[in-house]
Amino acid sequence: MPTPEPAALTHPAPAAVDPLVSTKALRKFLACLTARDLPVLIDLGPVVGSNVAYFGEQLGCKIFVTDAFADLDRFMQEGRMEQFGDFLVSKFTQETSSVDGVLCWDLFDYLDKASAQVVARELTRVLAPDGALLGFFGTAVSNDTRYAKYVITDTATLAPKVFDGTRSRQTVFLNRDRPEWVVYLMIIAILHRVPDRPLTTGPSWRRTPSALS
Repeated sequence: MPTPEPAALTHPAPAAVDPLVSTKALRKFLACLTARDLPVLIDLGPVVGSNVAYFGEQLGCKIFVTDAFADLDRFMQEGRMEQFGDFLVSKFTQETSSVDGVLCWDLFDYLDKASAQVVARELTRVLAPDGALLGFFGTAVSNDTRYAKYVITDTATLAPKVFDGTRSRQTVFLNRDRPEWVVYLMIIAILHRVPDRPLTTGPSWRRTPSALS
């Protein structure tokens, strides 16, 4: 009887590695806040413990983490997206002009225009004069329902970690659209690519005391 050949060993393919992203925006965002004593931040992205520690070390700040993407998924699954904007702003309990910086990441890409306006108005309310907002915007609507956590590697590098979600990008905010709902805010846009989800930088605004008159 012939000796059977041993079965070939198989090895799983290595997991895809999310690309590192170079950015000048984070350094600018930090520069806006380093001169402030104990700045207050709001982080709207998925919770990243190392990011919270990073901002604490760099700024000595107090940071409110609001995982808007978890709420987004829940409202999407419950079929209540028309209520999401009002729900999200109800979580911003800070006093007017009491927040020094806001980390929006790419949240606005997943909102319809009506919700985006509601959220932006509330962020305008809580953001202090000369406060800064870190955000970026997609160039195309997509059917891709993945989100990303943007892990800070250093002041010039981010490591996006893609994970499954339920909501795709909804709206492309053209330059002419954005001033309607981000006036008074400084937008420091990040230029990078998540697979199949091209992003682009946008214009900048800054909130100043004179702008509120």
